Amino acid sequence: MLDPEIHDNADGKRYELPVEGEIAVVTYNLSPPNLMITETLVPEHLEGRGIASRLAKHVIEDARTRGLLILPVCPFFSAYFQKHPEHSDVVHPTYRQILGLQ
Repeated sequence: MLDPEIHDNADGKRYELPVEGEIAVVTYNLSPPNLMITETLVPEHLEGRGIASRLAKHVIEDARTRGLLILPVCPFFSAYFQKHPEHSDVVHPTYRQILGLQ
C-alpha cells in the first residue's frame, strides 16, 4: 500500500516525505521500464526512526504498481533488498545477480 504522506516529485526526480518541518528524499532517474534509485537522504537528527525504510517500502510498491524495475545504485536500497529479498521481484535482473538475490 502506498504511503499517503510520500509524494513523487517527478519534476525534481525524487520521492519526498515531510517530517517535522524537514524533507527526507529518495532521488531517482526514470527511464521506463527502469527506475534507478540514486540516493536516500534523511536529515541527520531524524535518522534511526525508520524513515528511510518507510520511503523504501513506498518506492518499491510504486515501482511494482507501475511495472518498473529498480536499479538500486543507492547503498541504502542495495542493503534494504538484501535484508528483504521478498521484494526482489522489482529489482532489475542484473542487480538481482549483483546483490545475490533470487
